[in-house]
Amino acid sequence: MCGIVGIVGNKPVAERLVDALKRLEYRGYDSAGVATINDGKLDRRRAEGKLFNLETKLAGDPLPGSIGIAHTRWATHGVPNETNAHPHFVEGVAVVHNGIIENFSEIKEELAAEGATFTTQTDTEVVAQLLAKFRRQGLGRREAMHEMLRHVTGAYALAVIFEDDPSTIMAARSGPPLAIGFGDGEMFLGSDAIALSPFTNRVAYLHDGDWAVIGKQGAHIFDIDGNPVDRPVQISSASAYMIDKGNHRHFMEKEIYEQPEVISHALSHYVDFAEHTVRDMAAEIDFANLRGLAISACGTAYLAGLVGKYWFERYARLPVEIDVASEFRYREMPLSKDQAALFISQSGETADTLASLRYCRDNGLKIGAVVNVKESTIARESDAVFPILAGPEIGVASTKAFTCQLAVLASLALAAGRARGTITEAEEKQLVKSLAEMPRIMSQVLNAVQPQIEALSRDLSKFKDVLYLG
Repeated sequence: MCGIVGIVGNKPVAERLVDALKRLEYRGYDSAGVATINDGKLDRRRAEGKLFNLETKLAGDPLPGSIGIAHTRWATHGVPNETNAHPHFVEGVAVVHNGIIENFSEIKEELAAEGATFTTQTDTEVVAQLLAKFRRQGLGRREAMHEMLRHVTGAYALAVIFEDDPSTIMAARSGPPLAIGFGDGEMFLGSDAIALSPFTNRVAYLHDGDWAVIGKQGAHIFDIDGNPVDRPVQISSASAYMIDKGNHRHFMEKEIYEQPEVISHALSHYVDFAEHTVRDMAAEIDFANLRGLAISACGTAYLAGLVGKYWFERYARLPVEIDVASEFRYREMPLSKDQAALFISQSGETADTLASLRYCRDNGLKIGAVVNVKESTIARESDAVFPILAGPEIGVASTKAFTCQLAVLASLALAAGRARGTITEAEEKQLVKSLAEMPRIMSQVLNAVQPQIEALSRDLSKFKDVLYLG
């Protein structure tokens, strides 16, 4: 999953672009690059491997300019090397891209037949080639961008700068998220608000099909037909201090030991610790009169859903169907309006989960979202949002997000049980009391097992292979 950032302002941007890329490292990548415009000329630095390699290049050969775009690449088309690293340049156009251009082969053949020369193996280069072609044909920058978007299909996020316009970044979204950050005399673009957190907390999120023209003082956003649209500016909950390892060796260790604190925070949003009762939940989902509940998620979130299924059936006596989101739409499960659907996603942007959500919405079901990012697409398209309040999870293997998902699902199951009259007041108090004890118990367990974990880790590190049976 690639990462995109962009800055347009009045100060040098290269160093800040790389800093923003560091906040997207959790997405994984195999190469990175940055491009700026200086004295009317595009310039770039690219490097295979870690961001340290890109920083080394920039230290030896700085990249001036007050406008720029940058990218971390996870190879899909073309091997991971410097040549295939973004940004890609074609005739004064620079492009970075996250996702897949599904019809790139057809476009590439057409452009090659017209005389275009390709220098990379990527699908991204067809975007730059199309933009250059439309500029040669006399279209303005904005018109060329719109025409290019009419030609490409797929799931993509794009950022573009033109050499002859050192004050504008253009962006487009069809699937992968993009956020526009609003600063003081400068503007920002990022794959998520985490990348922008050191610069601003004022963020607007592009919707599917949106494209934007971003200048120093603001942004103009359009739909796929070119009509102006308004996207609200929100105050993002992502903050720079939350994305620091502190004294921990890596983010995963930090997030493991954050679990007692974040679970306590999540539970306090859903239960009253003093009264030992569940708080009233969103009225948009009438648990008391539901005939059934469908849960859909992917990966670790799906595992949380499996546990949640047991809780809803045990405490709320509510029948639950659960599917991996990639299979949900194809099973054609009978759905009715007296059911609800619950979708679990840390990011709130999981493509298969979002597609399943839209399938259920089209069938008239009420939609609930258990997400970590309240500003995400899944949250925006749901009737009721149940935030897990875990804070940014940078480690690839889910830790605190998973346990916070469980905490929220447990609270929802108890709320459903109370609404349906399937648990007594005494049972509710006892179950909430048990939930309230979980942060303390988790802290005790983590502190108790740390020496054994470190000793076992040292022993395991000496072996070449490990065989897991089960």
